[in-house]
Amino acid sequence: MNSTELSTKARALGAALEPFVGQVYFSPECHDNYVALGFQPSPGLMNGVTMPEMVSYFTSRGSLMGQVSGEVVAAAFAVFNPLVVIPAVTTGWTLTDAPTICDARRRGAISQLERILGAKPGGIADARAVLERAVAVLRPEGRPLFAGALSQSIPDTDLGAVWHYGDMLREFRGDAHTAAWISAGLDATEIGLLTELFWGLPLKSYSRTRAWSEDDYAAALQRLESRGLVKDGAFTSAGRELREQVETHTDGQMRGAIDAIGDGYSRLIDQLSAWSAAVRTLKGYPESGPHELAEAASKR
Repeated sequence: MNSTELSTKARALGAALEPFVGQVYFSPECHDNYVALGFQPSPGLMNGVTMPEMVSYFTSRGSLMGQVSGEVVAAAFAVFNPLVVIPAVTTGWTLTDAPTICDARRRGAISQLERILGAKPGGIADARAVLERAVAVLRPEGRPLFAGALSQSIPDTDLGAVWHYGDMLREFRGDAHTAAWISAGLDATEIGLLTELFWGLPLKSYSRTRAWSEDDYAAALQRLESRGLVKDGAFTSAGRELREQVETHTDGQMRGAIDAIGDGYSRLIDQLSAWSAAVRTLKGYPESGPHELAEAASKR
C-alpha cells in the first residue's frame, strides 16, 4: 500500500467513524447524565443538534486519562486555550470524579446510538471483530488520549464495543495529528489558522471555538508570515505544502490499523458510513464536520 492509498483509506475511515463516535459530544443522553452530576445543561440547539457544554466536555473527555489536572487536559487536547480548559476542569472535579463521569459519558453515547440505530443493528458483530483487530496493533506511547481509552473496560454489548473501539481509533488519530503538527514546528494557534486555509474557511472562524484571543491570532499570523507560510491572508506554496504534510504524516501513523483491517475495509466503511448517516439524519451530530470540510476543500 503506497502513501496515496494509505492517505485515502485513513481519511475515509476517519470520516466514516466521526459521526458514529463523535456523537458523544452532542448526545442529549450524555448531557442529561452530566446534569445529574451537577453540570450545567447544554447551551441549546444548533440546527437541531444539542451543543456541548464546555465544562462537562473538558471534564468528561479528559476523564479517559483519569482524574488529571486541567493542565494535562489542555496539553492532551492541544488546540484549546489553557486559560479556558484549566478552570473548567478544576470546576468539573468539584462536581464529580473521573470514573463516574467517564461512565456517564459512555452510557450516554451508547444510549443515543441505541435510540437511533437500535440495540443490535445489522452487521454490528462483524464490525466489532474488525475494529477490535484494528486497535489491537496500535501502540500508546506519545498518545495520551488513546492510552487513556485503552485503559477502559470493554462495554458488554457489541454496539457499545464498536463505539468504544471507534473512540479509541478517533483518539489515536487525534493524538497522531497533534504529533504531526508539533513536529512541523507549529503551535495551537498556528495550526488553527493553517487548517482554516486548508479547508477554505475564513481565518479565525472555526478556530474561534478554541478560545484564543484576537491578540493570540494576530501574533500567530505574524509568525506564519515570517516563516513564509502565509501572505496576505492566504497560503503560500510552502504553507500549503507544509499543511498537507501534516495531514499525510497523520495518515501514515494509521498504517497499522488499516493493515489490520485488511480485506474487511470496504465492508467496514460502508457499514460505518450508513450508521453515521443515520446519526446525522436524527440530529445526533452536525451536518458538516472536519472531514467534510477537508474533503470539500480537496475538490476545489
